[in-house]
Amino acid sequence: MACCIRLIPGVLKSGLSKHSLYRATVRGFQTSQRMSEEQIEELKKNPFFDKYAHKIAKLQDTSPEEFLARLSAHEDTKKEPVATKQKDFSLPGRARAGGSGGAGVKTLDKVVKLELLKTKEKEKIAEIWTQYFKDKDSICAVIPADTYKIMQKRFKEFGTFLFPLPRQNGYEFVMVQFQGNEAHFTTLINFQAHHENAPECLSLVHYTELMDSKGIVLMAGEYDKDALSIAEAKCLADEVEIYYSRPSPSKLELLRKFTYEPAFFHHNDLIKEINTLSI
Repeated sequence: MACCIRLIPGVLKSGLSKHSLYRATVRGFQTSQRMSEEQIEELKKNPFFDKYAHKIAKLQDTSPEEFLARLSAHEDTKKEPVATKQKDFSLPGRARAGGSGGAGVKTLDKVVKLELLKTKEKEKIAEIWTQYFKDKDSICAVIPADTYKIMQKRFKEFGTFLFPLPRQNGYEFVMVQFQGNEAHFTTLINFQAHHENAPECLSLVHYTELMDSKGIVLMAGEYDKDALSIAEAKCLADEVEIYYSRPSPSKLELLRKFTYEPAFFHHNDLIKEINTLSI
């Protein structure tokens, strides 16, 4: 895991004019002989260039070599086969068309033959469930009913939260929102850009049909392979389980502050906590 902490910023605030931002950016480029006019023009074509120009300029002023290294690495990954690419910080993606409403409640009988599962012992059900997702681009889990009931209560009380996701060069924040038995994740930078229309990078569904009869809840998750690796998707699911089913006092306090006292919530505290996780 990377140890360098680099936070995805909040909504950018700047007193500089668009022209000043452009001059600052160009000045940053000119601090190195390795930059070309073609690279400058290519970056300016990005539709989010104007919005994030101040961030770019700040990074160039404080650490121009780091900026150039990250830009170079980004260009290199575009030439690599998809299978060899390593995940790094996200750029804003496209907004979702319309809203998320109308999808309806997802039920277990749409995934597997529910009547067949009901005839099995919970240990066999767990085996079938994990085997079913073994070769799929998905993640899954089998959660004890008592554990999930605790999680449900916290989903309702702390319906929105942030998780730090280890990346190649630091940590990126991912926002989660709980809706009933579902959890929807988007990177913070996408949420800042698109709000309720932000594209999802991960969604989890907790199927409760067997909770009373078998004492288990079946979880399945789908992730965007362009945004997350399977290991990163599992990491986010693990953080949900730890924060919402068995949080330490310090983690519970972070949930409380984020929900009820946001002025006292500090992103750096999440980074400190992730180093104590025993997943």
